[in-house]
Amino acid sequence: MTREDILDAAAQVIRQKGFHGASMSNIAEAVNLQKASLYHHVSSKQEILLALLERALGLLTEHIAGIANHDLPADQKLRLMIRAYLSALADNSDLSSVLLFEHRSLDKKSHARHVPQRDKFEGLWRDVVNEGIRTKIFDCPDAGMAVRALMGVMNWTLTWYRPEGGKSIEKVADEYADLLFHGMLK
Repeated sequence: MTREDILDAAAQVIRQKGFHGASMSNIAEAVNLQKASLYHHVSSKQEILLALLERALGLLTEHIAGIANHDLPADQKLRLMIRAYLSALADNSDLSSVLLFEHRSLDKKSHARHVPQRDKFEGLWRDVVNEGIRTKIFDCPDAGMAVRALMGVMNWTLTWYRPEGGKSIEKVADEYADLLFHGMLK
């Protein structure tokens, strides 16, 4: 039993029960350990939550950073970033759910450790939007607001998207990008 196995199981348990509903006993049971044995690997649910959030942000940042640093026009980068982000969310739904819906359960100390990594991730998006503004590809008065709106739309996708549904995640991503770039007006 590795720490990674425990974190994988914890993400699934927390996704199903929520952070406050999940117990260390539930997590131990999911990996066929005694609760006391689980404490040899992790010290608390807070430690597990922070580790899951760090893992999720690390994975998402890795998917996005390479695209953000490509030598492409900002609109092309943003479209590719949207695709990569939504694909990563869909491919890692347990971990993504914990990141998007359970981060508020961090205690103050853990929250302070989490915020810089979250801000770095969001900064990648803002940098691309600002690049698009500088190069006159985008006409956007507030890059931060645009990024928050985009993140909200994309993050909420996890609540309704089903891989067996009528649209692939790539199609959803492209429709979001088109909506962002062209709006709804004729």
